[in-house]
Amino acid sequence: MAEQANELKKLATIAADLGLSAALRIKSIELIGSIGTHDALLILLDLAANRELIKEERDVALQHAREIIKSGR
Repeated sequence: MAEQANELKKLATIAADLGLSAALRIKSIELIGSIGTHDALLILLDLAANRELIKEERDVALQHAREIIKSGR
């Protein structure tokens, strides 16, 4: 469990790093969504609220958050 938390932290850092390419940030958001835990959901919602990210990144974060909510995880 601690390993998964560390992975989520690393992915969240990558997803919010504006110095990286948008494609890399989107891939990170998708990986967070694939983890599908409550912690991943919270990170995705935080990313969706981050106005510094481009619209596409925020939309992807919201889309994955919706999928987690629908799956009931």
